[in-house]
Amino acid sequence: MTQSDRAADEADFAPVLTLIRQAQSRALHSVNRELIELYWQIGEHLQHKTEADGWGRGTVTALAAWIAQQQPDSRGFSASNLWRMRQFYETYRQHPKLAPLVRELSWTNNLTIMGRAGSEQEREFYLQAAIRGRWTKRELERQMDGSLYERALLSPAQLSPVLQEQQPAAPGIFKDSYLLDFLNLPQPHSEQDLQRGLVSHLKDFLLELGPDFSFMGEEYRLQVGQQDFFIDLLMYHRRLQALVAFELKITAFSPSMMGQLDFYLEALDRDHRLAHENPSIGVLLCHSADTQVVEYALARSASPALVARYLTELPDKTLLEAKLSEFYALEEGDKPDDH
Repeated sequence: MTQSDRAADEADFAPVLTLIRQAQSRALHSVNRELIELYWQIGEHLQHKTEADGWGRGTVTALAAWIAQQQPDSRGFSASNLWRMRQFYETYRQHPKLAPLVRELSWTNNLTIMGRAGSEQEREFYLQAAIRGRWTKRELERQMDGSLYERALLSPAQLSPVLQEQQPAAPGIFKDSYLLDFLNLPQPHSEQDLQRGLVSHLKDFLLELGPDFSFMGEEYRLQVGQQDFFIDLLMYHRRLQALVAFELKITAFSPSMMGQLDFYLEALDRDHRLAHENPSIGVLLCHSADTQVVEYALARSASPALVARYLTELPDKTLLEAKLSEFYALEEGDKPDDH
């Protein structure tokens, strides 16, 4: 068989392999849903017995031993896991909005969220984010360690009005800050250090960005007239169907930075954007940014752009939790008095 014959066979055979993998993925997803449903039903039964017949940990321990005797090949029905099933049901039974979401995640991820999220709102946030991002346990724990919920609530992404109008889904996709602790950047560091680090740890960076981002290139060349210009990093977002240009700045945000980004987006749209794609989006990723300065700079920007910060180490979780408590207190205070 010649090389061209093998190539032709691979072209014909590849769709079959795709079908097999898609079926395997659906089967695994179906098995997981059934497993979570089983755990839910067991938890419901145990909760009922706890309330009606006074079952406690001793009875649950006896139940676990009896299951092991009756079905010695079964796994996952230890006394501690059975008790977690009861807690699982108890946690979500009064929240019909969240109950369908838990069936989309693995038991391990469900336990992580249940054990670490302190409110219904936080649980919903991480359930939806983990589903959308298809996070592994490691990635879920990393995002929770990085206080993603607190950061998202206290500091929503600052987007230009044009971007919000053109892409209504953008506020749920972009962040105000990105945690790049995996880079181990030297202090101080250069923009070149930052760029090289992101490319070297591209998988981690894409996970931090969120689902549907793909990498197009670094130092992406734009030729305008007789001059060459280079975008630090160029991405593409499948759901938004748009090129996303990242400009990296190791200093605080300055309004003058917007001009360069506007120029790059214009060049992308004129010379690189395909007919079916939406206008290109620009992200200024800065070391720091004054919220009010960013707001003023973006208010009259004619480009679909945003300003975000990068963090090189885990935020102070205690401080963020304190600010979140203040935020909730203000929210409660703003609610109209029923009397």
